[in-house]
Formats: sequence, C-alpha cells, structure tokens
Amino acid sequence: MTLVFNRLEYLCGMNNDNFFLTKEGLRRIKDEYAELQKVKAFKIGGESPRIFHSEDINPEFLAFQEDLELLDTRLGDLEVILKNFRLIVIPSKEKRDTVNLGATVVVGVNGQEDEFEIVGSLEANPSGGRISNESPVGKALIGHRAGDQVVVHSTVAIAYKIKKISYPNNSK
Repeated sequence: MTLVFNRLEYLCGMNNDNFFLTKEGLRRIKDEYAELQKVKAFKIGGESPRIFHSEDINPEFLAFQEDLELLDTRLGDLEVILKNFRLIVIPSKEKRDTVNLGATVVVGVNGQEDEFEIVGSLEANPSGGRISNESPVGKALIGHRAGDQVVVHSTVAIAYKIKKISYPNNSK
C-alpha cells in the first residue's frame, strides 16, 4: 500500500477551510496549472535520458527525474487548490460597511495611515499591501467597521483605527 501525502490537502483538511481567491488569483492558478501540464507533457513526450551511463547512474537522468517530481508536486498542490477554492465575492451594499475578504481598509496606526486589501493566504503580499484574512491584523480587522479601533497583540500591542472601508466598484 502506498501513502500519498500532499501538504496542501493536509493543511486544508486540518483547518477544514477552503482557499480564498480573488478572480485574478483564480485565473493565475488556472494559467499556472495549464502551463505546467504543457511543460510536463513536453518533458515526458521528449526523449528521456538513459538511466545508466557506463556503470554509473546518469546525472542527466537524475535531473530529469527530479524535474518531474517537482512538476508533479506543484501540479498536485494546484489541483488541491482548484478543488478547494472559494471565490471572494463582494458583499451586498448593506454589508459593505464591515471589513471582510475583498475589502480595502485604510487604518491609522502610530500616527500614520496604512492601506490593506484583505485577501486569502495564497494571495497575501504584505509589502504589496495585501494581507491575509488569517494574519493577526487581518483577523483583527474582519467584522469591524469604520471608526472602530482594534488591538493586535504580538510582542507589543498595536492599535489600528479603521478610517475607511471600500470594495471594488464601491467608494465609501
């Protein structure tokens, strides 16, 4: 009996969650999946290196095998994402005054303003202003409204004052 272990499937099963994606994020995942399938088909369709070169194992064959294993691992990860994703949808107008996935939030922290877009963990890029709904700041902001102050505890407590919440095609 063979045991197949996929780290994303494990994580998805552990958290009993889905992978939250924007439409753009889903398109990127689908494009990457299609491109990697083409690369794999090309690699398999071509002539593979011989396993033995004289009495030693051919290093080209080992590199070929490693490339295929990496491709299969990434394809497996993408398949798990595509089976378990939930598209981030913009809430109804009545609920757009509350921070949720897909919101862009302007906050005041330590006398300065910061702007974050709340996205799923796969699309998070804090230096690009996109934070995960699972990050400490993202978790703290979700469910709150403009004017609320939330405190994020780490080694020090940091207070975030929510100044503005907006969603695509909505400037509030």
